[in-house]
Amino acid sequence: MTLAIASAYPSAALAQSNDELLKELRALRDRVNQLEERLKANEAKPAAGAAAGGTAQWGMTPQQAQDFNRIAVKTEALEDSTEAMGLKGLKISGYMDPSYIYNRNQNRAGFQFLNNVENGGYHYDNSYIGTVALDLLKETEGGTRWRLTLSPNRGTDAVIGNGGLVQEASVSIPLGDLQTRLIAGHIPDWSGYEYLPPTQNKLITHNLLFDFTLPTAYTGAGVELTRGKWITKAVLANLNASMLPSGEKSPVIAYRVDYAKGEFDGFGFAGVHGKAANAIGGTGNTMLNLFEIDGYYIRGDWTLQGQVSYGGQKRASITANPDNDELRNSEWMGVSGLVAYKFSPRFETIARFDYLKNDKNGGGLLGFGSDARNGIGPRMTGRDVDTQDLLLTDTERGANRSALALGVNYLYDLNTTFKLEYRYDRADREVFEVVKSGSFSKSNNLLGASVVVKF
Repeated sequence: MTLAIASAYPSAALAQSNDELLKELRALRDRVNQLEERLKANEAKPAAGAAAGGTAQWGMTPQQAQDFNRIAVKTEALEDSTEAMGLKGLKISGYMDPSYIYNRNQNRAGFQFLNNVENGGYHYDNSYIGTVALDLLKETEGGTRWRLTLSPNRGTDAVIGNGGLVQEASVSIPLGDLQTRLIAGHIPDWSGYEYLPPTQNKLITHNLLFDFTLPTAYTGAGVELTRGKWITKAVLANLNASMLPSGEKSPVIAYRVDYAKGEFDGFGFAGVHGKAANAIGGTGNTMLNLFEIDGYYIRGDWTLQGQVSYGGQKRASITANPDNDELRNSEWMGVSGLVAYKFSPRFETIARFDYLKNDKNGGGLLGFGSDARNGIGPRMTGRDVDTQDLLLTDTERGANRSALALGVNYLYDLNTTFKLEYRYDRADREVFEVVKSGSFSKSNNLLGASVVVKF
């Protein structure tokens, strides 16, 4: 969810290679230099067509000077009107990605668009798929940035359970200089190499670490420091909550540090430490520790991205101690890697592999207990006839998960991308429910297609 340069599509260079773009930029620089020299030469000459008593202005005739002044007055009036309406420094952008998803074990195939997160919950086969978002970014003359991103049913506010429209609502205020800033508000998580917006995510689905081990959003305040090639952000905040429940007083500390070695390679690391909501009911907030390292490397038509994560939470494992029924700690670690290659400026192929080790104490991930759709927890044998609760066996050991995703992207134009993806999910325990038969499997298959349109 960070390092935007690692996966965002540069709008001006999508239809050409890096070498071609560099040549064009150099040619443009040369033309600008020539124009500046000609303008300086004209300034030194008197106006050729100036009438008696007239004054020379940039080598223009009096009539040309009058036309120029009229345009200047109209431009100033337009700028004043824009500022009066609050539109000065305002940038409006947006995107949407109507999608089609087939999930074999879930016996489900159909379009996904603006699906409410409360309708079935958050899963790897719906995640942030099928969204629409409107982004408003306002920057004042003093350098303050105000941002509001709205995403009905599919934004971070909906995922954390508020059911709202907000994906981001934040301010960034310079403190003395533009490189030292106060940041505050509702801020999407910044961990990992993947992002919420489909415009910045090469595949349709997200990796296992993104979906199951990373926070969703922070509500709080902190600082952002830019020092050369380093960018550091840190906040004191509520984790995945707009307001802490009664009895809870401790915010978490969340931070991220990025280093950009150049325009096409860099790395970052992020962490979260503090008390957070526990997926195991009745336990209240318990101590959580998350840490991850990610990086990117782009050379020519090749893109490489990767991430390594570790996390754990107290009293959050899926199964209790069999000797005394006390809740135990959950712990996980994972790795994700992506490689992409452009066969042409428009056609790109992508492969991503994820592995998530989650076998300790029956498993347990950030905000997830036993889950037969996502493949989380111990071996599953069926459901209770009356309660429909999962029947678990071999409860001391949770399933380790892996996923392989293969995809292709076709850039139709600078604003439209078509995506196609096949994904194979695997576990070392029977944790995927086959809805049609009621049995449980170690694997699942998914197909996806989407069209991403931005402006």
